[in-house]
Amino acid sequence: IDTGSDNSPEIELVNLTTPYYDLEQYGMTFVASPRHADVLIVTGPVTCNMVNPLRKAYEATPSPKWVVALGDDACGAGLFRDSYATIGAVDKVIPVDVKIPGNPPTPIEIMKGLLILIKKIEGKQL
Repeated sequence: IDTGSDNSPEIELVNLTTPYYDLEQYGMTFVASPRHADVLIVTGPVTCNMVNPLRKAYEATPSPKWVVALGDDACGAGLFRDSYATIGAVDKVIPVDVKIPGNPPTPIEIMKGLLILIKKIEGKQL
C-alpha cells in the first residue's frame, strides 16, 4: 500500500519479482487486493488523505495478518515525517510487525526483513 511514497520503495519491491531475486521461489507473491493478502507492505509516510484507506485495507485483510513498514518514511524517520500533510509513520495508524528502514531499502534488505517476519510468524502459534 502506497500511503504517500516517492515510489522508490515500490521500484525495489518490483525488483524482487525479477529472475535475479525471484521472490516467488520462496512462496511469496504480490496480490492486488488486501482480501487476498497475509502481509501488508506499506510504503511512504501516511498522508492525511490515506489514513482511512489504510485502515480499511488493514481491516479487509483476513486474520492472521502482518504489516511491514518499508522505507524510512513508513518507519517514521523520513524527510516528510514532520510535514503538515502527513500523520507520520505507519505505526501511528495500524500496528506494524516489522520495520525495514532505508531510503529506499535494497532488495536484499527487503528480503532480510521478510525473513525476520517469517521467523516472527513461526514463533507464534496461529
